[in-house]
Formats: sequence, structure tokens, C-alpha cells
Amino acid sequence: MALVVQKYGGTSVGTTDRIKNVAKRIIKTYEAGNEVVVVVSAMSGETNKLVALANDMVDIPDNREYDVVVATGEQVTIGLLSMYLKSLGYKAKSYMGWQVPIITDSTFSKARIESIDDTRMRADLKAGNIVVVAGFQGMDKDGNLTTLGRGGSDTSAVALAAALKADVCEIYTDVDGVYTTDPNVCKEARKVEKVSYDEMLELASLGAKVLQIRSVEFAKKFNVDIHVRSSLNENTGTMVTREDKDMEGILVSGVAYDKNEAKIAVLGVPDKPGIAAQILTPLSDAAISVDMIVQNVSHDGLTDFTFTVTKADLKKALLITNEAAKEIQAQEVQSDENISKISIVGLGMRSHAGVATRMFSVLAKNNINIGMISTSEIKVSVVIDEKYTELAVRVLHEEFGLQG
Repeated sequence: MALVVQKYGGTSVGTTDRIKNVAKRIIKTYEAGNEVVVVVSAMSGETNKLVALANDMVDIPDNREYDVVVATGEQVTIGLLSMYLKSLGYKAKSYMGWQVPIITDSTFSKARIESIDDTRMRADLKAGNIVVVAGFQGMDKDGNLTTLGRGGSDTSAVALAAALKADVCEIYTDVDGVYTTDPNVCKEARKVEKVSYDEMLELASLGAKVLQIRSVEFAKKFNVDIHVRSSLNENTGTMVTREDKDMEGILVSGVAYDKNEAKIAVLGVPDKPGIAAQILTPLSDAAISVDMIVQNVSHDGLTDFTFTVTKADLKKALLITNEAAKEIQAQEVQSDENISKISIVGLGMRSHAGVATRMFSVLAKNNINIGMISTSEIKVSVVIDEKYTELAVRVLHEEFGLQG
């Protein structure tokens, strides 16, 4: 007998018919003699509707009450799925995140899981139940409902798999694995059989929407194998697992893009120690993550300081940055939402020179200007004009031989 954690995303449970199909897949796993824990997202589009309702009420919603609103989508899905399983004669029990309980910190809408009490789930599994848990949500130590951020159901599933020491965590979505790039942008994209935790961490952080980054962090920390599969067919997917020697031989394993970035530039900043901290600390205190950062060479004692945040955080980040700019007597604050981040990722970059040069050269040949650059041991990212996103993805995919 194996303990299997399965997660189904919003598209997989997007209609009542799809929920019924998900139930049949769960039953097949259960009938094979496995213990099954299921994590589900809200039905596709529901969370967006809830977010829109909150934003219609106020410009910047109260964080605690925002989580109360957006967490309701998953409650509907677990109820519908559990009642259908019961109607077919199977024992099932649904849980909200706070009923498990999944304990998080108090960073509303971006909470991090601190601990999971698996006592009730284990008792239910022992009694033959299929356990159905709402993804994306938990509870802080003061009893407040919290959510884990968009894509948080992946994190819920992997964290539960780690807590339960599950044999595998299956992430079901509307794609049948991890591809070399988005097949909707590049028809030549091909499915990857396996990918390392580190590569998947980079791809997830860089815009690949297959897995949420914190779910991969959990998987790496607790050695949880993730099988990314489609709920719409029986195809074998992609295994996200520990690094092996074969993976190092691949120079570039994927091209990622992210249109959800916005750029903020603080112009005419006094070039003296501590200025960067004065700009970024208030953003950090407001739980706003800053991604790429560039500081220009100083001229006449002044410099420009540019960074990126998510588009969702832009409005709040601009308010905070304008206040910081006044305090440090900067000349001006500008912002730009019409950008995207393009990245190449691969373990082979560790041992091969000239990868960045090839990337920059092919972009230049296609008249694509680079605004910002960021690198790590296994990735190179650039910021470009959003209108060139698809072109950049396709030419880079071809340059590094990733075609199917």
C-alpha cells in the first residue's frame, strides 16, 4: 500500500463534470490499494471573481478580510468532490485548511506554512477514508484564516505529502508535464521527462506556471518526488526530483517568461551608503517582494535605482517608494507595466561558458533591447519590452536546440 497525495488545479475541477472525472481518477488510485489524500483548488475563474469583488469594494483591501473572501472558492470544491465520492459509496471527508490544521505565519495573502498536524488525517486514512483538503489556505497561531498566495494549492499538496511522508505527490493540471517552454507560444516545445528541484525552482520563480515556487522549495527540502501530470489524459508526465548526472549534460533545459512584472525607477538618488536599504526596507516591511535590481553608475553624486515587483504589488509599491523617495530627496519616481522577463535555465550552465553571450546575441539580431539583466549559477534573465515576449521565447528556444 502506498500513500498518494494528489492535487487538482482549477481547470481540472472547473465544472461539475470535471469534478466527477477527477473523482473517478481518485477512485482508481484508491481501488489499487492506496491511501489517498486529495488537495483541490477553487473552480477555474472563481478566485479571480472573488479578487474582483474585493477590489470593487476598496482600492486596497484589508489583508485579513481579503483572505477571508478569497479562501471561499476551495470550500465549494472540497464539498462538491466529497459529496460525489460519497454518492458512489466511498468514504470521504473534507477539510478546510484550518481544520487540518495547517499552521502558517500571519503574512496574509502570502502566508508561509510553519507546521501541519496530521493526526486527524492519519486517523481518517486508517479508517478507509479518502481525505479531501482545501488547498491555498491555513490558519495562523491567533486563529486567523490565511492564504498562501496564488498557486498556493501546489504548496499545500507538497507540504501535506512531506508531513505524511507520502510515497509520491501527483500534481494534476491542464498540461501533461513540464515543457521546454510554453507550448502556446512555441509549437516546437517538448515535454521534459524529468527535471531537478533547482531547475524547477528557477523555472517556477521565472514565470513557468506549472508549479508554484514554494511547493518546489518544500519538495527539495523534504525530498518529495512531484509527478506533474494532466487530469485530462493518462499520459506519463514530468518527474521533479533530485539532480542526477544526466541532467548536467543539458546546457539549457527551458525558456521561461513572465509578463506579470512591473518596473519602478527612482531617479536622481543621492549616491551614498544606506540608500538602497532606505528604498527597499519599507517594501520588505510591507511583504512586497523585489525581484531584479539595477543601480546605475554615479554621475555628479547621483544615481538611478531600478527594481521590479509583480504587477499586483505595483500600486502599493509605488505609494511606498514615493514616500521613501521624498525622505532620501530623490528627484523622481517612474514606473512601467509594459515589460516582461525572459529567462533561460539549465544545470549545464555551471560548466559551460558563453551561454549569456549567445542569449544576448540572438536577442540583438532580432532587435530586442535588454533593459535589465540578472544571473545565477543556472539561469540568465533579462527584462525586455512586453511586445517582444513571444518572439524572444521562440528565438531563444531555437538557439539552444530545445525543439521537439
